[in-house]
Amino acid sequence: MEFLPFESSKSEEINKLFIKVFSDSEGQTEGELIGNLTYDIMSSTDAQDLYGFVATENDQIIGSILFTRLTFQSGVNAFLLSPVAVSSSYQRKGIGQKLINFGINQLKENGVRIVFTYGDLNFYSKVGFKSITEQTAKAPFKLQYPEGWLAQSLFSDEIEPIAGDSSCVEAFNKPEIW
Repeated sequence: MEFLPFESSKSEEINKLFIKVFSDSEGQTEGELIGNLTYDIMSSTDAQDLYGFVATENDQIIGSILFTRLTFQSGVNAFLLSPVAVSSSYQRKGIGQKLINFGINQLKENGVRIVFTYGDLNFYSKVGFKSITEQTAKAPFKLQYPEGWLAQSLFSDEIEPIAGDSSCVEAFNKPEIW
């Protein structure tokens, strides 16, 4: 298995992976929603605001993650991890965790200070994320599930409060995602 930065030439293959994984686990509507989000991220986000990584086996993409810039008024260098997909036949083997750790290490090497995600604490705590409140860092939109607002400092054990509002890349400017 190999972990690599994603290449835009593989966008269609990555998009199909997200649609299939989320359709299998959450239903066709969710698969299409995440597929459209993934396509929007890869096709409309400026290169300096996007990091993407894939897990491959035998030259086939079996997992992918995307990180997009999260902008705060304070100017802290932050990114949002979302979405994450691992092919259904490869799940529960630690591939997602390894892929996330690979991506986080790449971001750290590029000076990113903090990574956020919005998801299941039981899963993301395995890769260092901690539950935070909006007093620590405001999400770009009202959260449907505030307990899912998670963060990880890449340079400290503590997550220091970040003052001011935040904004996300255009693909995430949809309140229904939050």
